[in-house]
Amino acid sequence: MNTLFFKYALEIEHTGSLTKAAQNLYMAQPNLSKCMKELENTLGYMIFERTITGMVPTERGRSFLTYAGNIIEQLNEMERLSQRADIADNSFRVSIPRGSYIANGFLEFVAEIETEECFNITIRETNSMQTIQDVADGKFNLGVVRYQSIYENYFMDYLANKKIDHEHIWQFEYLAVMSKRHPLAQEKTIYAQQLEAYIEISHGDTEIPYVSSEKNNSLIQSHENKRKIYVYERGSQFDLLTTVPSTYMWVSPIPERYLDIYSLTQRACNVENNSYKDVLIYRKDYKFTKLDEIFQRKVYESKSGVSSKQYD
Repeated sequence: MNTLFFKYALEIEHTGSLTKAAQNLYMAQPNLSKCMKELENTLGYMIFERTITGMVPTERGRSFLTYAGNIIEQLNEMERLSQRADIADNSFRVSIPRGSYIANGFLEFVAEIETEECFNITIRETNSMQTIQDVADGKFNLGVVRYQSIYENYFMDYLANKKIDHEHIWQFEYLAVMSKRHPLAQEKTIYAQQLEAYIEISHGDTEIPYVSSEKNNSLIQSHENKRKIYVYERGSQFDLLTTVPSTYMWVSPIPERYLDIYSLTQRACNVENNSYKDVLIYRKDYKFTKLDEIFQRKVYESKSGVSSKQYD
């Protein structure tokens, strides 16, 4: 039995007219009549009877149309289920730190997949503890965690307890980024003590696992400064660095495109415990999708492009 004929019958019921149904179905009326005749012959009874008001279902026809409607709805639901599966296969969810080279990798990732017919992307910039929780809860498939190298054991133990695997991306030293109009921008060599006279911008939600909030606050302030502005997203930090020339910020190396856009410069500076790591995290036994692999490749490419630069 051809279920397509069920849709034809339902359209006739809906319009009450063979002619209107044929028009809505973009088919010739004689062909529609032939299909209905074939369906009725298969069933062994009439579905419709012609009246002066149009096509009216017979008693058996009404029962048939009820069942036919349920069947078509189930078929539609199966089709929608298939579509949702396609979207799931092409979904990408990542939680990342506020690192410009990672954000740049994400932009390159989107540029590469923009011609794909179907994808669903979610990105979140947040702190490492939230990223770990996002991945552990299954809200995000991938995450990038950043931590100071001296606290690596804390993070590795915490990831293991959360049943999360990781891959090393980069170990780097923070650089001091500032406006090209900053008083120290033209100095050949910058010392940490010189920066103490200026306003430091810092991310305000850095956390370390197994460490109390009070101790966290003291540990994360390795670059102590009496004048600090805490921010929670990259847009504000760039606006401040550009608009207020006396500000600076400790950051992972920034791609040249961002430095040019915001008229910034970044400088190396000898600071104690100035070693950081970024690692890619994902749940144990998680299988990488095509989109995951492209993102990972683009982040590594972005990192390589930045790390090949030499900074004074």
